[in-house]
Amino acid sequence: MPASLRKRFGIEEGTIVTAEERDDGILIRPAVVVPVERYTPERKAEFLLSNAVGEQDYRSARRAVKKLGLDPDTIPHARPS
Repeated sequence: MPASLRKRFGIEEGTIVTAEERDDGILIRPAVVVPVERYTPERKAEFLLSNAVGEQDYRSARRAVKKLGLDPDTIPHARPS
């Protein structure tokens, strides 16, 4: 993209953009890049345990954590009240 167009539309050098084909031309606009988090088995276990609602759900979450090969008692989490 030429410098004059970047300056005119406030797009800095090196900015990631998307290009979309339109009937009347091409729409170019800045893109948002979001990092993807890959969850470890421990992090998945934390989610399962901390998001349990009630005692029955918590017991089910503990079983799911054990299926991941982890001990639920070693995972930091918030137990449902």
